[in-house]
Amino acid sequence: MVGTWIQSVALMWLAYRLTGSTWFTGLVGFLQSIPHLALGPWAGVLGDRMDRRRLLVTVLSLMALQSTVLAVLSWTDLVTPLSLAILAAFGGILNSFETPTRQSIFVQLIDRREDLPNAIALNSMLMNGTRLIGPSIGGLLIAASDETLCFVLNALSYTAVLWALKGVALQPRVERPRVHPLVDLAEGWRYAMGWLPVRRMLVTLALVSASISPYATLMPAMAVGTFGHGAEFVGMFIGFVGLGAVVAAYNLARRPNVRGLGRWIPLCAIIAGLGMAGFGLSTNIYLSCMLLTLTGFGMFLTSSCCNTIIQTIVDEEKRSRVMSYYTTFFIGSAPFGHYVAGWLAEHVGVRSTFVICGGVAALTGLVFIARAGPFREELRAAYIQRGIIPPAEDEEKPKP
Repeated sequence: MVGTWIQSVALMWLAYRLTGSTWFTGLVGFLQSIPHLALGPWAGVLGDRMDRRRLLVTVLSLMALQSTVLAVLSWTDLVTPLSLAILAAFGGILNSFETPTRQSIFVQLIDRREDLPNAIALNSMLMNGTRLIGPSIGGLLIAASDETLCFVLNALSYTAVLWALKGVALQPRVERPRVHPLVDLAEGWRYAMGWLPVRRMLVTLALVSASISPYATLMPAMAVGTFGHGAEFVGMFIGFVGLGAVVAAYNLARRPNVRGLGRWIPLCAIIAGLGMAGFGLSTNIYLSCMLLTLTGFGMFLTSSCCNTIIQTIVDEEKRSRVMSYYTTFFIGSAPFGHYVAGWLAEHVGVRSTFVICGGVAALTGLVFIARAGPFREELRAAYIQRGIIPPAEDEEKPKP
């Protein structure tokens, strides 16, 4: 993941350096995320039908190949906006299969289902801890050398996870009857979207992701235009988003169970929105870093709370398919945010775009709070069914 974040900064900086256009950096972000929307559900079908370890090894090997090609093109100065866009789309296709498969394999890594929320939180700490240091390293490497070194390091980093996947012990899966893939796909959609708590979390997650995730594609223009600095500031600012995410993940990992997480979803969406809008208005470096920390805290605690609750209440035989819709709504909505934000930045300015995006996220949280009653009741029923809340518990106690 350190290598992944290093490459992410390098890719966005290279896109901005080649064109000087926020629209093109937005397009690159769009191409990296849009495959999740079309292919994510099919990745879930595959994850419920075939060996997840084998699927991950195949996809990660191809991701290492993509980084190698980026390194060669960058080193030989043959990279063009077109080739960069194609490779960004190819990486997005691979990620659309890797992310839901990795999310759904957690249950095979633990012996007790009640440890699942902690496993998810620890994974979030890993991903967001590397978000804290990876972009900063990437920015420093670009400033000291160029983007090529970032792509090389990321390509080499895949050997570690491939080695770990080869040796890790996985719990056996229960065999399920084979049906037509379209039947599997439709069943997963009906299950996810027909259940109010899951549907509400997915829609909220999509809106927060679409409005907050463009910070990465807009950051090069913000660092140059507002603060007068280059790639090192891009890495530093994205690193503070990661710092907020690490704080969020640490607090989630300390919780004994999922109870109470439902209340945090709208509050964290509002926190992320206020942080994003405040960053757009700020011209002070220290205040901006603090606001980005709030943005990271709010955005990634929103996603982690939804992830933990969904993984806890979902039926095992539908886990990969439901998690594919989680990644589809979370990551698949981001390309629209990237593209619209890039267009807005060209017409109303980067700072105003940050304010608009933050306002959308905060409004999403407020709407969730206004319509929280049915969500709490159905989620409480799911917790009782799974033994998380005793059936005879006093109804006056706080709801989940």
